[in-house]
Formats: sequence, structure tokens, C-alpha cells
Amino acid sequence: MQNLIKIVIFSLVLVLVSGCSYLSVYKRDLPQGNLITQDMLAQLELGMSREQVQYVMGSPLLEAPFNGNQWDYVFRLDEAYGGVIYKRLTLTFDNDRLVDIQTFGDLDTNVDLKPESGPGPAMQDNALPEGVIDATPSRTTFQDEPIE
Repeated sequence: MQNLIKIVIFSLVLVLVSGCSYLSVYKRDLPQGNLITQDMLAQLELGMSREQVQYVMGSPLLEAPFNGNQWDYVFRLDEAYGGVIYKRLTLTFDNDRLVDIQTFGDLDTNVDLKPESGPGPAMQDNALPEGVIDATPSRTTFQDEPIE
């Protein structure tokens, strides 16, 4: 009888632990690609040079392999407990000048990529826990030494 009770309890614990649907699993947002904001889009103007566009938008995620005059900026955010936000911006150049801007997805919403407060590895006020030594090298250590 005791063996039967042990087997039943062990089986119940095994089912509960392996199910993971009863226990909450930590999920996090997964951003991928180039972040595209409203401020960036407002600064883009036709006739800008490639260098000006790269200064505003950053390096493109994709350059068309058969057409060097097209840059693609793609952003995808898979929200942990929500849906997927997809944004795409295609810029076309002619003689190193921006001639066409095409947008896809929901570019009107700005994405907040700041970490959320709550349980997780983030520390409050950049404070180290008691007993932990900060081993990050400081910049002043190397600046004071003469170069020979």
C-alpha cells in the first residue's frame, strides 16, 4: 500500500513539473533588426546622400544583392505576452541620392525597448549585491600611464 502511494505521489509530481503550463515560464520581448522610429522617418528627405541616410538611420540590415541602390531596414519585435510588431523601410537610391521611400507594417507606433521592472536579472540603481567585487576596468587606469 505504501509503495502504491509513493508511486502515485511521484507520478503526480512528475506530471506537474514536466507540464510547465502550471508553472509560469519567464518570457521576454525579442527585438530583431533595425529600430525604426518616427523621429528617424521625419528626418528622411528625398535627395539625401547615402552618408546622410546612414547617419539618420544607421547601417541597413539588408542591401539588395542584385541591386546596390536599394537598402532595407527591417524591425521585428516578438512581444513575450503579446503579438508581433513588424516594420520595414525600403530606400532606393539613384546616383547616390535618395529617390524613393517605401514603408510596410505599423510604422506609426513607437516601440519602447526599455527593460520592465519586476523579477529578473536587472539590478536597481546599478548597485552590486553585497560581497560582489566590480572587476570592470576603469578608463583612467590606462590614460595615466605614459606610452613608450
